[in-house]
Amino acid sequence: MPVYKAPVEDTMFVLYDVLKMESYGNLPGFSDAPRDLVEAVVSEGAKFCEEVIQPLNVVGDEIGCKRNEDGSVTTPPGFKDAYKQYCEGGWLSLAFDPAYGGQGLPVTVNAIVGEFLSSANLAWGMYPGLTQGAMAALHVHANDEIKSLYLPKMATGQWTGTMNLTEPHCGTDLGMLRTKAVPNGDGSYRISGQKIFISAGEHDMSDNIIHLVLARIEGAPQGTKGISLFVVPKFIPGADGEAGKRNPVSCGKIEEKMGIHGNATCVMNYDEATGWLVGQENKGLNAMFVMMNEARMSVGIQGLSQSEVAYQNAVAYAKDRIQGRSLSGPKSPEKQADPIIVHPDVRRTLMSIRAINEAGRALVLWTALQADVSHRSEDAAERQKAEDHMGLMTPIVKGVLTDLGFDNAVKAQQMYGGHGYISEWGMSQFVRDARITMIYEGANGIQALDLVGRKLGAHGGRAVMAFFNEVGTFCAQSKDDAALAPFVGSLSKGLKDLQAATMWFMQNALAKPDNAGAGSTPYMHLFGLVAMGFMWGRMAKAAQDKLAEGADERMTAKLATARFFFEQLMPESSVYLARVTAGADSMMALPAEAF
Repeated sequence: MPVYKAPVEDTMFVLYDVLKMESYGNLPGFSDAPRDLVEAVVSEGAKFCEEVIQPLNVVGDEIGCKRNEDGSVTTPPGFKDAYKQYCEGGWLSLAFDPAYGGQGLPVTVNAIVGEFLSSANLAWGMYPGLTQGAMAALHVHANDEIKSLYLPKMATGQWTGTMNLTEPHCGTDLGMLRTKAVPNGDGSYRISGQKIFISAGEHDMSDNIIHLVLARIEGAPQGTKGISLFVVPKFIPGADGEAGKRNPVSCGKIEEKMGIHGNATCVMNYDEATGWLVGQENKGLNAMFVMMNEARMSVGIQGLSQSEVAYQNAVAYAKDRIQGRSLSGPKSPEKQADPIIVHPDVRRTLMSIRAINEAGRALVLWTALQADVSHRSEDAAERQKAEDHMGLMTPIVKGVLTDLGFDNAVKAQQMYGGHGYISEWGMSQFVRDARITMIYEGANGIQALDLVGRKLGAHGGRAVMAFFNEVGTFCAQSKDDAALAPFVGSLSKGLKDLQAATMWFMQNALAKPDNAGAGSTPYMHLFGLVAMGFMWGRMAKAAQDKLAEGADERMTAKLATARFFFEQLMPESSVYLARVTAGADSMMALPAEAF
């Protein structure tokens, strides 16, 4: 049976020793979240995830969700009770606006608990995760009446939320959607159409489900310029604000999926269901992007989470499984063989996963802190810089951490040999669950195109130049530190490769756009590698400072992992650069009929 232990100590090290969270104390919400409170929340969240949520992971995978004859959906055993405990603990509203029942803690704290939840049980964590995204969209774009009606009950978890974008004939190209909205004359609309792949679209865990639905009002322009967003509840709230009349929105079927069986992924049918406009007519994508950007960050965290839990189980197995003898002589002479963790190639695999997990966690927390600054700072320049960071890093966090999360889950499965392919060991679930993170909320190829096509040139390249400057400044300030010099040299080389790839796009992509498309994915991974290298540089510096203060062997292990990252992983920057600068010619040479 798989196990999971939330990485509380590593998280607190990154939060306070690397990112200096206490320096954000001037921001609203941070002054109410001193270190001892944050540590208590994180520790209790870890305990809840380990003891309540994680034991349901295999149950959810094996039993899944059931659609009943009346169209209702029953979640796996234990899911509903765990959700009740989650709501009673106030976990859903940690970072939400206190004006609507939230606790107002930093978004960063919520991101930490989100990682723990997804590691413990990815399918279960999607239910409250989607609700938080829906709350964010309503909070920004809905009118006061809608916010007052829906947000307090969503904050308590009494009502949950979804987002409905995809239709059978259109995925990423939302301009093709056919779901229509007809005005009723009283401010409401009749919503008709079908949506697919709707996570948590129907279930038995809450009293009401609040669907955010993209649709086109009759007579609206074609394409993305004619899309509006509507709130469509499963039960229409009555005069008392409680769930009342059943709305004609139903689950037509539950998709049979490769993984995340514990989450009800539904085909949703809208048969003149009553909905209300969120925000302005024909500006639905602007509103939905609030939820989508929240979701993309959350999905990046999901990729990290599956890598982390798979790694923990692979390490436990490698320490226990005896096979062969160490190349340098027996390490357990009293046994028939040595544990496989003595073998260099096993170490290579485990260290690769570990190095990415720790850097990925730091990158997520750094970006989450910028989200807090962008929402809470009273300084316009600080907000702008934070918003630039968020825009630049969101496709990288989503695309890179989910690609690597799946790869790492496969590598961890490999540690088990044939046992990894047998379901009872649990590794196959991590692989299957991790796979969806590369696809939903915008497939990773789309994330790469977004980065290259939109984010690099935004505001004259302001965000990417700020990132280059920050990494370059760190390297310049650290190059004379003898202990950091080997790390800084490797990071500097990676940064130069990233800058060269960026310049190549500027010189070769405008006249020939296929060059941008051909190089977008390797560029995204090059950027992610350098960003993680920057995190490792900062973590190595913090670890050295802690050792000077008399810290324990955890900091020695941190430095060893940093060394591995810079020696074994950072050199891949030159490979990514070569792929970017190869251009599109060979990629586009074959006519379609030759495939």
